Amino acid sequence: MADPKGFLKTRDRELPARRPVALRLMDWKEVYEQRDNASVRTQAGRCMDCGIPFCHHGCPLGNLIPEWNDLTMRDEGRQAIERLHATNNFPEFTGRLCPAPCESSCVLAINQPAVTIKNVEVAIIDQAYANDWVEPHPPERLTGKTVAIVGSGPAGLAAAQQLTRAGHTVAVFERDDRIGGLLRYGIPDFKMEKRHIELRLKQMTAEGTRFRAGVNIGVDIPWDELRARYDAVVVATGALHPRDLPIPGRDLSGVHFAMDYLVQQNRVGAGDSMVDQLTADGKHVVVLGGGDTGADCIGTAHRQQALSVTNLAIGLQPPDERPEHQPWPMSPTLFEVTSAHEEGGERVYLASTVEFLSNEAGEVRAIRVAETEYIDGRRVPKTGTEREIPADLVLLALGFTGTDGDALESQLRLPLDRGNVERDADYQTGEPGVFVAGDAGRGQSLIVWAIAEGRAAAAAVDRFLEGETSLPSPVKPTDRAIAI
Repeated sequence: MADPKGFLKTRDRELPARRPVALRLMDWKEVYEQRDNASVRTQAGRCMDCGIPFCHHGCPLGNLIPEWNDLTMRDEGRQAIERLHATNNFPEFTGRLCPAPCESSCVLAINQPAVTIKNVEVAIIDQAYANDWVEPHPPERLTGKTVAIVGSGPAGLAAAQQLTRAGHTVAVFERDDRIGGLLRYGIPDFKMEKRHIELRLKQMTAEGTRFRAGVNIGVDIPWDELRARYDAVVVATGALHPRDLPIPGRDLSGVHFAMDYLVQQNRVGAGDSMVDQLTADGKHVVVLGGGDTGADCIGTAHRQQALSVTNLAIGLQPPDERPEHQPWPMSPTLFEVTSAHEEGGERVYLASTVEFLSNEAGEVRAIRVAETEYIDGRRVPKTGTEREIPADLVLLALGFTGTDGDALESQLRLPLDRGNVERDADYQTGEPGVFVAGDAGRGQSLIVWAIAEGRAAAAAVDRFLEGETSLPSPVKPTDRAIAI
């Protein structure tokens, strides 16, 4: 390391400042202020010469974290981005959106705050773009083989870039009108501005990847017809089938799935006109679900000038410190105050939603909630604790149950396993030449898992087409957490 005693000299963990709440609620720009290069270098210098870098194992991509921390401290930005790109196709996405399991397994985190790995990562890629160091890498030769990738989220884009660079002719199909999948439609702009997607698509287009937006495979082109046209197909359609809450009043006007709400704001932010947009303006908003999607709804509602925002979670509030049953280097479940939570609203735990209440017009006016109690391991509403919370807009952010696989089942006869497309240890389905990557096969997960599976599936496709591959394969479909 550049400074083996850096973690002793700089014991404080320092992150970039967030813009003042009153200011950032006036726009949709990212919440963080410009990162100071000197501070980033100092923080990178806290990375220890730990011998066994457990952060490698905490990250599904196997990022070479100590190497690019060292290079960042030495102000070797161009070499740092080369080492970062060696394992991660899109650090501008993970550096902004990943919850950083690598930091939970940082050796320094045993008795000090972890290294700011995620912040260093995004600083490296931002510097690389600013200096035109992100260049296209077209293949030296073409194989003559063709690959169709269905879905343009992080898994599909990672597979596409890897396979294009291997020399295959790759076409990415996306049913939405713009490329990007969940990165484009679902992630609020205040978490990641869409210019980052455009920059990466420019590189990928220059490398030779072809993009086909507005094409719904299974409808516009049948799956079996797509399979006949291409030498291989990668299913990377995500897992966006929302989990519902079938309680009285669910059909009332004003009760919506979170993604319907978030996508509409993404479209408005992109300049599209939206008739009868779902908006929180002047409304009492209740968000059900305490995860990332719920936080995205909270931040969006604040920017739309909601009268109030209440976030309900059915379970216990997570602890502030690592619990005993999740020891280092595991990734613990902790109470987190995101930028959206910092902006206002009320968070309520142990809240079970019992019923949505209606006004005379058939619109939701309130929800009836009760305190959650645990009986035989089940979470149930506690009798006698019911109360009402005003609600003009209710957003269900309760997670996802799998991919939209009806057409896959009927047209390619691919079976589903609990909503996910079945596949073997090489990401291949029961249909030869059809592979599955990311949430479509794994279920709802982290962006780093999506990119890692996209890279691994690309290696499997390349091996299927060529008999061998030099592409890296960081994870297996059966992996749930990297063994330590």
